[in-house]
Amino acid sequence: MENSNVSSYVKRSQKDYSLAFKLQVVNEVEKGLLNQDQAQRKYGIQGNSTILIWLRKHGSLDWSPKKKMGKPTPNKQIRELEKRIQRLEAEKEILNRAIDIADDMLSTDIRKKSTYPCRRKLPKANRGKRILRPPSRFSIGL
Repeated sequence: MENSNVSSYVKRSQKDYSLAFKLQVVNEVEKGLLNQDQAQRKYGIQGNSTILIWLRKHGSLDWSPKKKMGKPTPNKQIRELEKRIQRLEAEKEILNRAIDIADDMLSTDIRKKSTYPCRRKLPKANRGKRILRPPSRFSIGL
């Protein structure tokens, strides 16, 4: 016996949503009334990324995926360091020219080496006193 009432129904794994419905969901999410998960549960939307796709397509905000901030490649690091070196050398050149101009304008020698010795002499009042220094982390307690 053949059943003549059997229709050619195809079970769909997703629903077809109207444009008005999509815009309504996008509007509610962008206004902050619902987040994506809440809208999915409220309206029975099947796919996890369906609303995100609608937001990217119909939304007024930027819903594009963000780039991951990973470690820069060695070549990129080298290029960045070379650019930094060039910038610092240019700054050094500018500062040297400024010192030369100041020397000429003020008739001084700014680059003159200091005549102070490396160690300062203690004032006479402190010469005989011992200066206490904090212990070094490498010193051994005696």
